[in-house]
Amino acid sequence: MYNFRLFLVFYILIIGNTSLFAQMKGVNRQNYQIHINQTDKPIKIDGIFDEEPWITAERTGKFQRVTPTDTGYAIAQTVVMITYDETDLYIAAICYDPTPGKRPIQSLRRDFSFSGSDNFMVFIDTYDDLTNGFVFGVSAAGVQRDGIESNGDNVAYTWDIKWRSAVKSYADRWTAEFSIPFRSLRYFEGSTLWGINFGRLDLKTNEKSAWAPMPRQFKHNNLAFTGSLVWDQPLKKAGLGFSLIPYTTGRATKDNQTDEKIKWEGSAGFDAKMMLSTSLNLDLTVNSDYSQVEEDQQVTNLDRFELFFPERRQFFLENTDLFASLGKSGVQPFFSRRIGLDVPVIVGGRLSGQMGEGWRIGVMDMQTGSKGNTPSTNFATAVLQRQVFSRSNIVAFFVNKQVTGEYIDTLYSGSRYNRVAGFEYNHASPDDRWTGKAFYHQAFYPGATFSAATMSGSIVYATQYLRVTFDNSWVGSDYVAEVGYIRRTGYFETSPGLKYTFYPVGSKILSHGPSAYFDIIMDPEFKMTDRQTQLGYTIGWRNRNQLNFRISEQFVKLNRSFDPTNTGGIKLVSGSEFNWISANISFSSDTRRVLNFKVGSGYGSYYNGNKLTIVSSVHYRFQPYGSIAITASYNNIALPKPYSSAKLILVGPRLDLTLTDKLFITTFAQYNDQIDNFNLNLRFQWRFAPVSDLFIIYTGNSYTGDFINKNRGLSIKISYWIN
Repeated sequence: MYNFRLFLVFYILIIGNTSLFAQMKGVNRQNYQIHINQTDKPIKIDGIFDEEPWITAERTGKFQRVTPTDTGYAIAQTVVMITYDETDLYIAAICYDPTPGKRPIQSLRRDFSFSGSDNFMVFIDTYDDLTNGFVFGVSAAGVQRDGIESNGDNVAYTWDIKWRSAVKSYADRWTAEFSIPFRSLRYFEGSTLWGINFGRLDLKTNEKSAWAPMPRQFKHNNLAFTGSLVWDQPLKKAGLGFSLIPYTTGRATKDNQTDEKIKWEGSAGFDAKMMLSTSLNLDLTVNSDYSQVEEDQQVTNLDRFELFFPERRQFFLENTDLFASLGKSGVQPFFSRRIGLDVPVIVGGRLSGQMGEGWRIGVMDMQTGSKGNTPSTNFATAVLQRQVFSRSNIVAFFVNKQVTGEYIDTLYSGSRYNRVAGFEYNHASPDDRWTGKAFYHQAFYPGATFSAATMSGSIVYATQYLRVTFDNSWVGSDYVAEVGYIRRTGYFETSPGLKYTFYPVGSKILSHGPSAYFDIIMDPEFKMTDRQTQLGYTIGWRNRNQLNFRISEQFVKLNRSFDPTNTGGIKLVSGSEFNWISANISFSSDTRRVLNFKVGSGYGSYYNGNKLTIVSSVHYRFQPYGSIAITASYNNIALPKPYSSAKLILVGPRLDLTLTDKLFITTFAQYNDQIDNFNLNLRFQWRFAPVSDLFIIYTGNSYTGDFINKNRGLSIKISYWIN
């Protein structure tokens, strides 16, 4: 029965996509076109458009509003021009500002938050596939933002390249000028058509707008709605590009828990980037160092399963969408934090890009060293993606973990290898209303059985008013993906969801509406182990305030003993059944204001007791030079004796200073009495040249009671980008 339901979901995806195949490629490609002509005249990047290429360049028509409503022309209009020469793509924008007052600027840090600053953005679909592309933008203060886009609307802003920009401010407008080297882009030689869209956020009018229009329920960068960039001649090959980023680092650490002396260490290594063709890239890393990576943001852990923390290391974030998008949340066959987080990375390489029209490839190989009881290990991943229909694709992948060293613990009898292979189908209709996914993954290791596998099917239908979701999954009892993040095994799960949004006319309320979510999990014998029913209502005002209500009913049958406070107290017995109801309310204020906040509270029964939760965060910006923020959570869990009750406090103040667009200081403290730890992280960053940095980082951990230090460390790292 379950396999039939999964097949039915997959069948709906295929049939739905086939029926849409005959539609025009790209919603706006015919009606929104801008022509680009080559110039041999010099262009000075200064935000002043007095050169001949700008005087003769074609200009965009009026920008259309996307939010708060997606009808009519924008109040704050924008005009864009575009040209190119042998080496660079040039973009010029005039951003009119009809509202008096200062332009909101969040900070001077690169890759600023989109919603916090007035900005102008460019979204480029270089492969003309409505799925993959590049994003470039600047704030009204001239701060750059760039990223690489995949899956139609997912942007990784950790991708950094060298490009030039300038912003010039006037009383009634501000201008932006870009110069983007062709070597920094990936495209097909001989291309004559790209997808492109231009976006603008003007916070004083509370307005998001775009040249090629899109419904307001979609992200601003959605490539399904790009217009056409028509080239005057086929594009030439950009030539081989090579960049070397050497680094050196030194650190001093002291562990006061073992009374060891200060340990001094130093290392050096490099990253290299090679542009093998206009569409294929090779990245190498040797003796990698991640000392500059910011600490994970801690959470109060009340979960029965392993928590998920996002990847923060630069090498694993760049050009890795093919790997990171495998599987689904909680069932991911590849999770880069399994590689080299606690052991050194000796060498690694990644080949990624397009191989002919409709084909994408990603190959990664990483070799780690040994440390303590962990032997040296090789991690390899290969992904091949083929685009089908207009915006969908089929994926085949292989993940391998191979222990290359010897186990120090001679009693350890674990496997020396673990492998996962699988196929996936990712669906996206031309107008992005229908999206979905179906996959089958099989694990291979000594003794693996048929149940060492997982499969899933999901589908989403989204319009301006209605959003319907359905997800069906099976994870076998023997499914082991050691390089992945597998939240739990041995279950069937079904999760339907429904949300409807009303948009009242002439009201201070922008939108409001109910939502319903249901999730049921069964064991391999189809006996229910978990169930959650959630009903909610959301109200959003035009001034960006938002209020949320939620009521939840939950059932749990423990598959192993568990302490609901996760503080080491007496555990509830495996097989015990619990049913509880809780209610939550949260409010978030207008993030455009220099002082904004979020607050929420929940109360209800919890296992065999009760739980009160209060969460809050306050942010204050002294723009554009920095911000102060503090987040806090309080959980009061009351359980009957002999079980442990707990009052858990987590507080995280943060000071972020952007003294200039090249000088940054961040102080981040985290007080967590659940794990009896106070963490302090201070980072100084000086970007002394494009994509070249000096970091000085201090990290310390102390007890929360007497604040006696457990350990501390100081690191210095310098890197330099050489073309």
